[in-house]
Amino acid sequence: MEIYIVRPKDTVDSIAGSHGISPQSIIYDNQLAYPYPLAVGQALLLSDGNPPASEDGTYGVFAGGYAYPFISRWVLEQTLPFLSDLFIFSYGFTPEGELIPPVLDDTFMITTAKSFGVSPILTLTPFGPAGQFSNYLISQIVKNETAKQQLIQNLAYQIVERGFEGVDIDFEYILPEDKIPFVNFVGDIRTAVNELGYPVSVALAPKISDTQAGLLYEGKDYGLLGEAADSVLLMTYEWGYTYGPAMAVAPLNKVRQVVEYALTKIPASKINLGIPNYGYDWTLPFVQGASKAATIGNVEAVQIAIAHNAAIQFDETAQSPYFNYVSEGFTHEVWFEDVRSISAKFGLVKEYNLRGMGYWQIMQLFRANWLLLADTFSII
Repeated sequence: MEIYIVRPKDTVDSIAGSHGISPQSIIYDNQLAYPYPLAVGQALLLSDGNPPASEDGTYGVFAGGYAYPFISRWVLEQTLPFLSDLFIFSYGFTPEGELIPPVLDDTFMITTAKSFGVSPILTLTPFGPAGQFSNYLISQIVKNETAKQQLIQNLAYQIVERGFEGVDIDFEYILPEDKIPFVNFVGDIRTAVNELGYPVSVALAPKISDTQAGLLYEGKDYGLLGEAADSVLLMTYEWGYTYGPAMAVAPLNKVRQVVEYALTKIPASKINLGIPNYGYDWTLPFVQGASKAATIGNVEAVQIAIAHNAAIQFDETAQSPYFNYVSEGFTHEVWFEDVRSISAKFGLVKEYNLRGMGYWQIMQLFRANWLLLADTFSII
């Protein structure tokens, strides 16, 4: 496979002709919309239409993806051939340890994942009534032995009765005083779930030092959590985020810092790199406390650039694409992921021999990403 950057006057037919491939493969691989216009600076994945196949879908590397139960069945079925695990988002809990399932039935996700040979994973989150992470709930469950054991019993029931094949613990904004109780909580869940034959993973905020300040970081001890869990996910995204200034969502220079710190605390064989499957569209100027970026898909981002005749740029430091456009008198700035930025992240996984990667999230299909994964990590 090859990554090609669109130049002025390029067309799908001219690119196909110069590379000896079919226009249909370019259209399909890159999800181009009829009549197939292109943006200058757009990164296209070019292939002969026959991506490497894998018998088990892992392509020699772990690949997990988070999804809500309202995911399109078509998107799910298009994505599952490339996944190892499907993280079903999410299950909450009460202070007494009772599980709160997703509002929508997730049974079809469990059964569909299994039909593709993919492990369905129960994702546990401490969401309060407002739908946000609650340190009150975290404190209640990690410090109350009775409630914790009740929760563990309920998790075991879900695994046995409904066919989950593991648990992922995604707790954020943990209070510093709950750091060690949380480590013990993860370890206790792992012991119980391992006895059933399945693994436990834990999501880690992107730290770069032991003493990093902030509520996202102070309650998570990389070294101890790396020991307590079977694997970890580095949440290496959200530098550019909904309420922050316009910038890359996962700038490679920042991601590398997190990986290098994590490797001082956790074996590479336990580390999965977080990869964002989305971008943001900011209206400028950014005003702290007032501005809010719109979340967009990576394919959608390119369509916006085409609609506004915007040339796509590439930041070499962040290894991320971006562009500006004007709509209704307002200037916008868009940062997203393309096959160049994804390839750079795959490069980190290979450079540091990490376990694999985890995608937040797979609700929108980004076919070129999965084809590139198959090509990059093919063991055939």
